[in-house]
Amino acid sequence: MAPVYMSALLPLAMAVALLVDRLGEPPAWAHPVVGMGRYLGLFRLTRLPPALGFIAGALVWLAGAVAVVFIALWLQGQLLLGLQPWASPLRLLATAALTGLLLKPLLAWRMLADEARAVEAALGESLAAGRARLSHLVSRDTAALTETEVREAAIETLAENLNDSVIAPLFWFAMAGLPGAALYRFANTADAMWGYRDEREWCGKWAARADDVLSWLPARLTALALLPPSLPALMREARCPPSPNSGWPMAAMALRLGLRLSKPGVYALHASGRSAAAGDLAAARGVARQAVAAGLALTAALAWALRSTT
Repeated sequence: MAPVYMSALLPLAMAVALLVDRLGEPPAWAHPVVGMGRYLGLFRLTRLPPALGFIAGALVWLAGAVAVVFIALWLQGQLLLGLQPWASPLRLLATAALTGLLLKPLLAWRMLADEARAVEAALGESLAAGRARLSHLVSRDTAALTETEVREAAIETLAENLNDSVIAPLFWFAMAGLPGAALYRFANTADAMWGYRDEREWCGKWAARADDVLSWLPARLTALALLPPSLPALMREARCPPSPNSGWPMAAMALRLGLRLSKPGVYALHASGRSAAAGDLAAARGVARQAVAAGLALTAALAWALRSTT
């Protein structure tokens, strides 16, 4: 196969995936991330002692990771076989379209933007409705949050999940194709289900660390795609949250919008910024939309560069 075809395949598939994303999510029975969650939900490891819980959690994670990578690798191999005998532009486009359809469930920009919009709409009804809607997005207790704090949390979640749900899957797809994106989404799903400092701490410790490692570069790429006005300020503010990665896109969003974003008792990003008000969630969605376009351009260029040199 001519190198130019392989160089173009992944960038085209990324564009297809984001175009198809506008249609929404596939049904639950066909959604690979739902399947990953169901697999992880089969195991009840919290009653194990710490050392045994850690080992069991790591083994369950590794078994699931091997399975999703194998399935993604097989699917990708089947698609690439169709290009082997005759690498024409038409066949390239067909393969890119099918690859993009398989990539789509591993990223979710429209759903993320819709959830942020829904929080603002709920706040328009009442503070209680806004708190209830936000509770679907965050793990923190929303019962006592003020209207400003509800908006802050929604904007933080939008920024953090811009990495988890869009830029990081694209980055790992650029690096390793469908297996890379599938592995990342499995790691992120495992962290979302197990990576907490409660009774799940030891069985979820491997999952949390794996997600930290796989999200390290994409989180910083996401922060840059958000075009913060000051890199020194970004580097300073990103260290405020205890997570090694989530602070980067959240700090970039806070600086870009001039907002103070905080989690009471844990951190305050851009503490000198103004409080979030009506209209800021819409502004955050606009900034995130621009970052999706920038992230697509950057990861597509990475995919092209990696394969044009081989």
